[in-house]
Amino acid sequence: MKASEIRNMSEQTIREKLVEDKATLARMKFGHSVAGTENTMSLRFKRRDIARMLTLLNENKNKK
Repeated sequence: MKASEIRNMSEQTIREKLVEDKATLARMKFGHSVAGTENTMSLRFKRRDIARMLTLLNENKNKK
């Protein structure tokens, strides 16, 4: 997900997506440690998406 897509979302939607992505990342990490994954880059992409959302939430908070 690109930062421009996240900027178009409402703050509540970003927070909901953030909770969902964190849960998904936890499941992915567990699955990777137990059985391994075919695409380990997906873990990195999910972490970066979470970081983008947190960054944009902080930007919005600092603007107020």
